[in-house]
Amino acid sequence: MKEDYPGTGIKILCRLFGKTRHAWYDHQWRLKDTGVKEDIILQHVLNIRKDLPRVGTLKLQHIITPQLAAHGISCGRDYLFDLMREHGLYIRKRKRRVITTDSRHWMHKYPNLVKELKVTRPEQLWVSDITYIRISSGWAYLSLITDAYSHKVMGYCLRKDLSAQGCIEALEMALENRDYNETLIHHSDRGSQYCSKEYVALLIQNKVAISMTENGDPYENAIAERMNGILKSEFDLYVSQQGLAETKQHIARSVAAYNQIRPHDSCDRLTPEKAHLQSGILRKRWKSRNQITATPLV
Repeated sequence: MKEDYPGTGIKILCRLFGKTRHAWYDHQWRLKDTGVKEDIILQHVLNIRKDLPRVGTLKLQHIITPQLAAHGISCGRDYLFDLMREHGLYIRKRKRRVITTDSRHWMHKYPNLVKELKVTRPEQLWVSDITYIRISSGWAYLSLITDAYSHKVMGYCLRKDLSAQGCIEALEMALENRDYNETLIHHSDRGSQYCSKEYVALLIQNKVAISMTENGDPYENAIAERMNGILKSEFDLYVSQQGLAETKQHIARSVAAYNQIRPHDSCDRLTPEKAHLQSGILRKRWKSRNQITATPLV
């Protein structure tokens, strides 16, 4: 019996719904890739909002369009408006209603397990994130896994693509660097890399609980965002004038210096390496109106 051409079924469905096959394939690509695009767009938006906290969406689109073009990403007006609303970043004159929607890729998302969690020991909670770095030949993407208690960088990986492989390699390094065999939660945003089959399987294989932000809001992963900022600002990683190999070496030196030398105000001014040997609530030494506070990490 002659087999139908693989695209026949899709063609029939597209006819039924008045769509073209190209639109169907484009939709499938968008489902898989939208999490990556959103991560990059939101990072640019948040960087601008630091200096222009009330700038409108149309002006934001004008500012970020050339920045996104360097990543090979385009962002239309309506898409940006929807994205800003979805992540609670849309500026309105009237009171904004609460919006709770998931990221739009098709992969399974996990609930937030760390809302009320008090972090009192190392390797109780890891936070993960991806940031971008301009190198001499274009862009590279740094995947980081940080211990929420000690703020120690447990694993990292720099790649020129935004595939899940960079996150997987960072996670493999973090797992190799574990010092304790106690229960552990891995917390991230809902990006497609962290929801990928391979990444989730590695967490489950190592009996690590999976937690994700609820709204995809980067502010929900504040420790990871702070880690990105420290490495970029204090270790001159916003822009690298070198190639990928040299930038990897720079990052390795920076992470080693951060873990072993730099005291952290969130960890009683201990270095992350020393804080990783402690337990119990670490004193926070942030100064606010000449007062020093001591509060839980989360």
